Amino acid sequence: MIEVQRLTKTYGSVRAIDEVTFTVERGQVLGFLGPNGAGKTTTMRILAGFLPPSAGTARIAGIDVVQNSLAARRRIGYLPENVPLYPEMTVSDYLGFVAAIKRMPAARGKQRLPIVLDQCGLESVARTIIGKLSKGYRQRVGLAQAMIHDPEVLILDEPTVGLDPHQIIEVRELVKSLAGSRTVILSTHILPEVEQICDRVVILPRGRVIAEDPPQTLPARRRGSTPLRLVVRRAAESEVSAIRALPGVRAVRFAADRPGAVGFEIETEPDSELAEPLARLALDRGLGLLELAPVGMSLETVFVELTTRESLGDGSEAAPIRPAPDATLGAA
Repeated sequence: MIEVQRLTKTYGSVRAIDEVTFTVERGQVLGFLGPNGAGKTTTMRILAGFLPPSAGTARIAGIDVVQNSLAARRRIGYLPENVPLYPEMTVSDYLGFVAAIKRMPAARGKQRLPIVLDQCGLESVARTIIGKLSKGYRQRVGLAQAMIHDPEVLILDEPTVGLDPHQIIEVRELVKSLAGSRTVILSTHILPEVEQICDRVVILPRGRVIAEDPPQTLPARRRGSTPLRLVVRRAAESEVSAIRALPGVRAVRFAADRPGAVGFEIETEPDSELAEPLARLALDRGLGLLELAPVGMSLETVFVELTTRESLGDGSEAAPIRPAPDATLGAA
C-alpha cells in the first residue's frame, strides 16, 4: 500500500532524511519512532504531499506522490502535529467545510459526518464551537478531519501529544479499531503505545532507517538471541566457570537478586538451546535452582540503545536491522 524507496530531503547542506526506505502493507499499522528532529515529520509531510523530496520515490497504492500528487492525496488522511482547526467554527460546520474542500459530493459528506462523529466520540460536542473545546476534544476533531473522506491511508503525526492518560487510551483504541480496514502510519514517543497498536516499527534517528521489524520480534533480533536468567541459592567461582564453558554461552554477568540467592544473566549465541544444559548443571552441582527463564528486552531498551549509538556515531551500528523475509504481519 505504501512504498518508500531511498527518500531524501535536503535543506542546503543539511540532510533531513537520508535514503529512507520502508514499506507498509494494506491494513497494517506502522509505528514511526525517532528522537525529536530525526526526520519523522519530514517523511510524513512528503508522503502527504506537503513537501517534495529531493530524491527518491514514494507511492501510495501504486501512485507516485510527486508525479500524481492529487490522486495520491485523495487516498490519504493526514493529521499533522499541529492540528489545523478554525476555532470560531462548530465541530460539524468545520468537518462539513473540510469535506467540501476535499471535493466530496454533498450527499457523501452528509453521510460520512455522523459516522466520523461517532467514531471519534464527538456526537456530544457536534454543535460546540471548537475554540471552547479541551485539548483532547480538539485532537479528536483533528482525527475526524483526517477521516472524513474515508481514506485508505491515515498518516498521524503524534496523535496523542498533550492528551491525558484517559484520552490517550481513547485515541489508542480508535487507532486499533482502524487496523485492517485502513493502513496507518503513526508517529509517537509513547513506546508502550507502539507495542500495543503497531504491526511494524521503523526506527529513524538522524534521518535514516536503522531498524524495521514487528515490535514483538525486534528486541530478540537486535540481540541475535534471547538471554537467560539463572537464579540459584549458591554458586562458587568454579560453577561460574562451568557456565561460561557451556557451548553457546557468549557471556555471563552477575545480576542483583533477592537475599540468599545468586542471579546470572547469560547471553547466548544465536539459535543456541541452553535451558536444558543450564538446568542440568545447576541440579548436578546442587546449586539449588530457583529460576531459569528468558530475559525480555523491551522496545524502549532497543530504542534507547539504537538512537544513542547513532547519535554518538558508533560505526558498529552501520548495518540496519531489516525485516525478516517472512515477516508479513497485518497483511490484508
